[in-house]
Amino acid sequence: MRWSNTLIPTIKEVPSDAEIPSHQLMLRAGLIRQLMAGAYTYLPLGWKSIQKAAQIVREEMDAAGAAELHMPALQPLGLFERTQRKDAFGSVLIQFNVPRGNRQIPMALGPTHEEVVTDLISHCISSYKQLPLTVYQIQTKFRNEERPRFGVLRTSEFLMKDAYSFSSSVEQLDEIYDRMYRAYCRIFARCGLKYLPVEAESGPIGGDASHEFMIPAENGEDSIVYCEASGYAANMERADTGRPTPEIKTSADAGTMEKQATPGATSIEQVSQMLSCEPSQMIKTLIYQADDEPVAVLIRGDHEANEGKIRRALGATTVELADDKTIREVTGAPTGFAGPVGIKCKIIADHDIPLIANAITGANEADAHLVNVNVGRDYELETTYDLRNAAAGDPCPKSGEPLAIVHGIEVGHVFKLGTKYTEALDADFLDEKEKRHPIIMGCYGIGINRIIAGLAETKHDDKGLIWPLSIAPYEVLVIPLNIKDDEVMQTAERYYEELKAAGVDVLFDDRNARPGVKFNDADLIGIPYRVVIGGKGLKNGEIETKWRTADDAEMIALDAGITPILDALAARKAEEYKAANVPE
Repeated sequence: MRWSNTLIPTIKEVPSDAEIPSHQLMLRAGLIRQLMAGAYTYLPLGWKSIQKAAQIVREEMDAAGAAELHMPALQPLGLFERTQRKDAFGSVLIQFNVPRGNRQIPMALGPTHEEVVTDLISHCISSYKQLPLTVYQIQTKFRNEERPRFGVLRTSEFLMKDAYSFSSSVEQLDEIYDRMYRAYCRIFARCGLKYLPVEAESGPIGGDASHEFMIPAENGEDSIVYCEASGYAANMERADTGRPTPEIKTSADAGTMEKQATPGATSIEQVSQMLSCEPSQMIKTLIYQADDEPVAVLIRGDHEANEGKIRRALGATTVELADDKTIREVTGAPTGFAGPVGIKCKIIADHDIPLIANAITGANEADAHLVNVNVGRDYELETTYDLRNAAAGDPCPKSGEPLAIVHGIEVGHVFKLGTKYTEALDADFLDEKEKRHPIIMGCYGIGINRIIAGLAETKHDDKGLIWPLSIAPYEVLVIPLNIKDDEVMQTAERYYEELKAAGVDVLFDDRNARPGVKFNDADLIGIPYRVVIGGKGLKNGEIETKWRTADDAEMIALDAGITPILDALAARKAEEYKAANVPE
C-alpha cells in the first residue's frame, strides 16, 4: 500500500479527552476515530490489525475443531424473554420496535448470541450421535454502555469472537473446554500479548468451570489476585486467600462484654470513630437470604464479603443481601446494628473472625454496639470459611507466598454454561435409550478489539506504538528520503514491488515530506521494520534498515536485493514466536 492511497491521519499532540495510553496512541497513530460516545470507526491501519488478529483467532479455532458460521445481529426480543434475560440485561440491551405492516415487531441488537445459537441448535440437533459440536463466529455486538470510556476498551459496539459448544455429557464438555483453553493460550501468545489465565467464578455445573484471560496493565479495570512464585491467578470474585482454618476458642484475655450507646452509627467508619477503635477490631454481621433462608455472615470490619464464596460455603443456588424486614426479624433491630450475640438465624464466619479477641459488634438493638465480644463465650461457631475478598499480602493457596493485586484488561473468557439456555429454548437430544435430555453448553468469547487495544496499552514507548510482526498493520515501511530524486524513487519502487511480490505486507511512504516527519510518523504508527533509501546511501551502494525498537540502523548492500530483508523478517518472526512461548 502507498501512503498517498490510504488514510493515516496522524496527530502530533495527545488528544485531551483520551485518558489512557492505548486510547491516546490509537488516535494519534490514525488507527481509530470516534463517531460518538461508545462508537468508533476503524481506519485502515487499525482495521488491518483487527483483521490480522481475527485471522489468528480463526486459525486456532479451526484447529481446535470449531466450525465458523455467521448469525444475525438483529434478534427477536422474544428469545430474551424466554431465557429471562430481557430484564436481567436491563438498559444494556438495545431494544426497539420495527413497524411491519400494521404490526410492531419487538427486536434487539445482539449483545451476545447464546439465545440465537441455542435456537438454531434446537432445530438442527436431535440425537446424541450429532454431538459434540462447537461453532463460532466473529461478529459485531451491541450493548448500551452507560459510561463508555478508555477508547475501544469500553464501547457500545465491538467485535467479538463467540464460540458455543454443545455436548451430551459433562465429560464431552470438559474435553471441549480444555481444547478451547489451549486454543486461547495459543491465540494470545501468537498475538504477542502477555496474558494471564485467571480462575473465575464457576458456572452452573461447578468445579473449575471458568477462566478469564487477562492482559496485566496498569490501567486495567479488573483486579487480579496474582502470585508470581506459583503462577496462581484469579479474579477477585474467585480468588482463594490460602489462610488455614483457625482453632476456635475463647481468648485467654477476654474482657467483660459490655453494651455501648452508638446513636445513628450504622457503618464501620461511624462506629470506629465513635468508639475510637480500628475497623480490624470490629465484626461486620451481614444478613443474607440464601435460597430464601436468612443467614448471618461474619466478616472482619476492614474486609469485604465475597458473595460467590458465601454461596459456595452454604451450598446455595442464590445469595443476596436480606431486606430490612428480614433483618429486623432475625436481629430485632434496624439495619446497621446486627451482631452474632443472640441472633436468631444460622451463622457462618470468615477465617479471621475467631482470631479477633474482644471484638466490637452490633448489639441487635437500635443505636447500640457490644464491646469485648469473644467466640466460644458469647456466640458459637462450628468452623470457619474463606468468605472475603483476597487482599495483598494474603498467602497464596499454592505457594504460601504473599499474594499481589494487579490490574488487568479482560480479553477473553471461557466458561461452562450447563443447560440454562437449552432448557429455556427446548434444545434437547435423544440418548441411546431414546430418552430426552437438555444439551449441555459451553461458551467461549474473545474481544478482538481488546487484543489491539491491549497491545497498544502494553507495548509502546514515548515515540509511539511497538507492534509484533504478527499483528502489525504492515511488516515493513519503505521510506524514500527525497521523492524528487529519480534514482531514489526508482530504487524505492523496486524494493516496494519486490517485497510485495515476496508476500511481505509493506507500506510505501511516498509522501513529499521531510525525513524527520516520515521518521516520526514511522515511530508513531509502530511498523516493525523500516527500509530507508537516500541519495547518500545509494552513492555508497547501500540502503538503511532499522527495527522499530533498535537503537541504531544497519546498512545493507544494494546489490543484495531484498534477500537480507526477508532473512531479517524470518529471523525476527522465529524470535517472537519462541519468546511468546506458544503452547503446543
